[in-house]
Formats: sequence, C-alpha cells, structure tokens
Amino acid sequence: MQIYQGVDIIEMGKFRNLFLNNNLLEEIFSEGEREYCLSKRDPWQHFAGRFAAKEAAMKALGMGMSGTGIDSTFREIEVLAGPSGKPSISFSGWTEKMSKKKLITQLTVSISHSENYAVATVILTGRDKV
Repeated sequence: MQIYQGVDIIEMGKFRNLFLNNNLLEEIFSEGEREYCLSKRDPWQHFAGRFAAKEAAMKALGMGMSGTGIDSTFREIEVLAGPSGKPSISFSGWTEKMSKKKLITQLTVSISHSENYAVATVILTGRDKV
C-alpha cells in the first residue's frame, strides 16, 4: 500500500484580499462550491478551507503549484460537503488521471478554520504497483 499526504494552511486576510482584488472565485471554485460557501455566515472561511484542501490534494498527488493552467487544475478538484458537512473530494480531468496513475483507492480530507487561518490535510491511499 502507498500513502500520499498533503497539507496546506491559508492566512484568511491575505486570501480574502487576493480573491476580492482579482475576482478569482469563478476561476477556482465550481458552481456547487460557490453556492455552498456563499450560503454560510462567513463564506470566506469556507472558501479558504476549500482552497487549502485543493492545494493539499495537489501536493498529495505530487503536483506543484507551478505550471500552466493551474487555475483549471483547481477546478478539477472539487470539495464537496456531505449531509453532515463532512468534506470529500472529487477529481476530474488531469487530477483524475494522476489519481488513477497512483492507483488511489481511498481518499480522506479534513478542513478546519478559525478567524485567521484555514488548514486542510488530504491523505490518499493507493495500491502497490505490480
């Protein structure tokens, strides 16, 4: 069994300013993610948590933050919320191909946030390559 892990932390003030000044919500987040976050009392905490989860997932997949089309990669990682609020992640496009290449069979994500920070960790479990 192979284990891949990624973690990321976001400083809330910098995140909010970056996204407000550059109008990035539609480029980074799916319609479902935007609807979920905007339904919350403080949507910025939820956007930052989802952004941290996307970055943590890219790290777990072995993908860096550089390169062309990075915004589309963020859109290929969708953070979903179950009925209880428990987050999960869905991959599509290139990120789905990378998860298949790593033979990923299980994924866990945890998101936490406070007034000043959001943090997320992603753990992927993959089968051993034969």
